[in-house]
Amino acid sequence: MKYLSVVEFAKKLELSERTIRNYCALGKLKGAFLTGKTWNIPEDAIIPQKGNKKTSKNVLLNSLKEQKDMKLKGGIYHRTQIDLTYNSNKIEGSRLTHDQTRYIFETNTIVASKENVNVDDIIETSNHFRCIDLIIEKANAKLTESIIKDLHFLLKSGTSDSGKDWFNVGEYKKLPNEVGGNETCHPKQVPEEMKKLLTNYHIIKNKTIKDIIDFHHKFEIIHPFQDGNGRVGRLIIFKECLTNNIVPFIIDEQLKLFYYRGLQEWNNIKEYLMDTCLTVQDNYKSILNYFEIEYK
Repeated sequence: MKYLSVVEFAKKLELSERTIRNYCALGKLKGAFLTGKTWNIPEDAIIPQKGNKKTSKNVLLNSLKEQKDMKLKGGIYHRTQIDLTYNSNKIEGSRLTHDQTRYIFETNTIVASKENVNVDDIIETSNHFRCIDLIIEKANAKLTESIIKDLHFLLKSGTSDSGKDWFNVGEYKKLPNEVGGNETCHPKQVPEEMKKLLTNYHIIKNKTIKDIIDFHHKFEIIHPFQDGNGRVGRLIIFKECLTNNIVPFIIDEQLKLFYYRGLQEWNNIKEYLMDTCLTVQDNYKSILNYFEIEYK
């Protein structure tokens, strides 16, 4: 019987070395054994089939949960927290830099800056980290109005807006508003429209990335909250991708104009927004490849 090392076996099957080591440690490669710290794998060992339950697990979600609980720095959870928070806040006008966002996450303090820093930017950044924790915790739960309102409450708590009675933190808007000069759903119609949106969304059994993006577009058209709709909407996108074992994506703030154009033209030319989202999904896939995290 000829035996291969982890490096040789991984190269032969075009898989990552970490994946092969995990298979060995979990006893998934029959006949593999340790000599010291080196795995010896039978050349004809069979890897688990892609279709079985053990390999269909949501590896990314499991990694995010595990690293969140460990408070691990430098992994996919750490990277996702910083990139998603920075870009989503930046799209909405935050002045915090990527380094400042990272520093807040890592140390719960702010780096001294020559420019004035808006206190709300700092609070909303810290709050956004908590929102990401929530969508990781609730990833396997059905998307509900309660979860959506919880995200808004977490995001806006402690901000200057939260002190305004009319702002209605964690609840639907009281006053009519516009986005990009366009009218949105009237406050009186929001509860009914949100229920209708969620009902129609959950009729879809096997949701695709296009279904999730379509939900996002409709959510932003309703614009259910007084403010924070964009960030809550993008958090929902990330959650629903995790829920449906689809590689999630983070809208890069440098693609903001393409993202806005895609939302504006969704009913006419879906390719605009789809192309933007698929581009940033590829970016997130490259991060997963770096961290050797499997995905479909």
